[in-house]
Amino acid sequence: MYSPTLFQDKVALVTGGRSGIGYGIAEHLLKLGAKVIICARKEEPLAKAAAQLSELGTCVHRPCDIRESDQVEALADLIEAEFGRLDILVNNAGGQFPSLARYISDNGWKAVINTNVNGTFFVTRIMANRFFIPQQEGNIVNIIVNHFRGFPGMAHTGAARAAVENLTKSLAQEWATYNIRINCVAPGTIISSGLDTYAEPVKELLDQMKEDNLMKRHGTIEDVSNAVLFLASPLSAYTSGTTLYVDGLDHLHSNRMRMVDAFR
Repeated sequence: MYSPTLFQDKVALVTGGRSGIGYGIAEHLLKLGAKVIICARKEEPLAKAAAQLSELGTCVHRPCDIRESDQVEALADLIEAEFGRLDILVNNAGGQFPSLARYISDNGWKAVINTNVNGTFFVTRIMANRFFIPQQEGNIVNIIVNHFRGFPGMAHTGAARAAVENLTKSLAQEWATYNIRINCVAPGTIISSGLDTYAEPVKELLDQMKEDNLMKRHGTIEDVSNAVLFLASPLSAYTSGTTLYVDGLDHLHSNRMRMVDAFR
């Protein structure tokens, strides 16, 4: 679909790039000519992912907890030493767990908010100050979720990702003067390793959710990466501050209470 040289000579950072959607995005960027940095918290699986991705092109890695700004600064140091610039940032790292809101503990709430909101902001601010603003050019894509009609069963991540979407709108306006574009991709139910951590009752809903979907299928990692590549490329040069839903119309049509009903 895309030219194999679409991202030739571009440098891209994908947070949470060791598995699932993040890995797929990194893989796709490499195939189209980009040099890629991936980060995640755990060294061993991150190194293994980077070794596999390196078969497609230049891929370097560094362990990084995006909730810790000093670790993000160290990641920026690595990018500067290795490449001297950064062109694309994909904020994919995040986390959540299914739960009725009444049972979410203080620690559970704080963990999701800290990773998805604070971590995304720390990476975005630091990479903008180190690279995008001095370069007077940059492109940021934030991976959020389908929270268009709320997210019952995962109120914590719905709140966090809504905050990231609003942050995207604010920064897109503030940083337009620096030729920085910022957009969101909001995946629906995507078949990836991210589903492995969910409890069996939630996994059992997948067939029902597929039948409920107007396109009669779940999304793929490639569906998401294709959307990310569009927003990260010159093909969307006049687009910023927007959200592209990749969910087979679920944000307009799906039964948002299905997970809550299963818990009950």
